[in-house]
Amino acid sequence: MDRKDLREQNRVSWNAVVSAHDSHRGDLSRYFSEGGNTLFQEERDLLGDLEGRSLVHLQCNTGGDSISLARLGATVTGVDISDEAVSSARDLSEKTGIRVTFERADLYDWLQNASHEGRRFDVAFASYGVICWLPDLRSWAGGIAGILSPGGRFVLVDFHPAADIFDGDWNHVNDYPSGGEPLLLDEGVGDYVAASDGGLTPAGFVDGVRDFENPASCHLFRWGLGEVVTALAEAGLRITALQEYPYANGERKFAGMRELRGRRMVPPEDFPKIPLMYGIRAEKAES
Repeated sequence: MDRKDLREQNRVSWNAVVSAHDSHRGDLSRYFSEGGNTLFQEERDLLGDLEGRSLVHLQCNTGGDSISLARLGATVTGVDISDEAVSSARDLSEKTGIRVTFERADLYDWLQNASHEGRRFDVAFASYGVICWLPDLRSWAGGIAGILSPGGRFVLVDFHPAADIFDGDWNHVNDYPSGGEPLLLDEGVGDYVAASDGGLTPAGFVDGVRDFENPASCHLFRWGLGEVVTALAEAGLRITALQEYPYANGERKFAGMRELRGRRMVPPEDFPKIPLMYGIRAEKAES
């Protein structure tokens, strides 16, 4: 399922929200100059040593994590569909003096073109709210396999689909995600950075834009964890780690979430533990 029309609509919705997100993030350039890093420990553990590695950050958004990856010694290329996000990322790279190459492209087009051009990377990485924008998992996974060097690895950290069965008040209202079922959000991409109340702003939270309303709708695609793992395996990648975490890094998606050390958000004390986030490492054969 190509659904390029829906992906283009998503680009418009993302373009509309970037400035609102950025308005809350504090002085990231200063944060980086003082040794800061926006990556959480979970992705750093899965990524391993990046010194001297070539890395592509897929769906990189406004580039904070891309710059953090470069600070760990990788040569980084960031790719995102949003014109505004890539512009913001380039500006941040220039201000910090940390070199990252940012490319504006639809992810599926970029993967196909990069593979045909013979571009290869030691590491591919994507994180947090990325799978839900993919209408076709097989094409995505095959594209990643196509741009990895022999022995290269792909690392994904994302919010767990088990959490999608709940509404914002922890009521079980939805089926478990499957099949890439399209979901129209008339309200478009929201200001989740503001809603995180500091959970997604390691440089410090700024009040910024208030009561943002997105004029452009967007479309999500609902996938289960097994479908993600299967797509990667069918693309010839060997799953070497699958972690599930009973917390969500940074994001306060539900009512009453408590913040633990390291900006880990957990349910209220009287709520049973469930997986709210997962991590995957998949590797390409040496030859």
